[in-house]
Amino acid sequence: MSLLKRIEQGQGKPSEEPKTLEPSSGDSSRLASLQARRVSAPSSKPQAGTYFDLKTRVQNKLLAELDPSMDITKTDEVRQNIQELFEQILNEENIVLSRPERARLFEQITAEILGLGPIQILLEDASVTEIMVNGAKNIYVERKGKIHRVPVTFENNEHVMRIIDRIVAPLGRRIDESSPYVDARLPDGSRVNAVIPPISLIGPTITIRKFAKNPITVEQLIQYETVSQESIQFLKVCVEARLNIVISGGTGSGKTTLLNVLSAFIPADERILTIENAAELQLRQEHVITLESRPPNIEGRGEITIRQLVINALRMRPDRIIVGEIRDEAALDMLQAMNTGHDGSMTTLHSNSPRDSLSRLETMVLMAGMDLPSRSIREQVTSAIDLIVHQERMRDGSRKIVNITEISGMEGDVITTTDIFVFEQTGMDDGKIVGRLRPTGLRPKFMEKIEASNLHLPASIFGAGERRRY
Repeated sequence: MSLLKRIEQGQGKPSEEPKTLEPSSGDSSRLASLQARRVSAPSSKPQAGTYFDLKTRVQNKLLAELDPSMDITKTDEVRQNIQELFEQILNEENIVLSRPERARLFEQITAEILGLGPIQILLEDASVTEIMVNGAKNIYVERKGKIHRVPVTFENNEHVMRIIDRIVAPLGRRIDESSPYVDARLPDGSRVNAVIPPISLIGPTITIRKFAKNPITVEQLIQYETVSQESIQFLKVCVEARLNIVISGGTGSGKTTLLNVLSAFIPADERILTIENAAELQLRQEHVITLESRPPNIEGRGEITIRQLVINALRMRPDRIIVGEIRDEAALDMLQAMNTGHDGSMTTLHSNSPRDSLSRLETMVLMAGMDLPSRSIREQVTSAIDLIVHQERMRDGSRKIVNITEISGMEGDVITTTDIFVFEQTGMDDGKIVGRLRPTGLRPKFMEKIEASNLHLPASIFGAGERRRY
């Protein structure tokens, strides 16, 4: 039995205790910064005879010997230096490991120093779309729309807290008892939410919505049967014709992914402003300005809200305004922006259906504190929004657009809508939902605006039973 396996089972330990090594006399502040961005040594000494003991000893000795002047942004160079020191330390400690065990130990220590500890391997797994840390010992992932538990754990709650701090600190955000939850992002744009005690009763939790390294393309959406060829052609023309679009759906239904795809249809010569709580949109146009809201500081000051950013965006000469998500009184300013010459704007919101999206918009406008009559709000909504694209995560884990709905006008005090495309389920095949996003045969009223932009769609887009309504 190898030494590492005996250590893991508590049957033995390395014969030599690690010697205490002092950092070099170089730039001590740089070393402090380097070690602050890595994992700190645990406050209590681990019990001898455990794998944790071996890992901690090698890791601490490695941290002590790292050159404090290294540029930690040069990941490949730092990784090579860690590899050399790692091999040296194992030789000095007379630790004999097989090649797989050595590689495993090295990857775990490197993840602690350069990455996000135990979940780094999950971040690098392309099949994982979401990571959920429920305390130190319960970690789940989402693959193909289904949630699975994985055999990965943190050492303790303090270990989880160190990883959370490593995520939020570079962004100038904080998380503590006075502000026990935070939205953040990883360098690749993945969305992170963290909640700690006393709000979370099971210990620190982390939820990471991963972004694909290569953004999802239109072709992939069609391949995944999220959209049909006809519907994406219709949406492309709607974006080019500068219609105002709201993408709605539940949590994890793919709203932001669809927003990214639709934003790719915006012409390259337009000035685009994006406004988000945590910047995650990946627009490929050249002329893009990204704005991000800011939480209050420790004194409760300095907060910059989405609403303030929307108001400020109107002074920045945008051709289009894209708001990552509307969830509060910012809805009023977004509607006013859409009604004041900023055609072609897009946003997302949470709702159960296109009709519920209208109700939520009305409620969020009232949150602004304006004592507006319902009819006035509904007239604003009708005038501002042309199209609602509703997406759902289905029972089989797939994500599909289920409604493409026109806001067609008002009848009395009621906003009228017309479905242009509707998802029709035809059955199940080996646990997978079978169906298609079919046209209803109705042409939207805004076709006049599309054609005025010198854009044309074949009649077949709307189905063989096309009927005109104008």
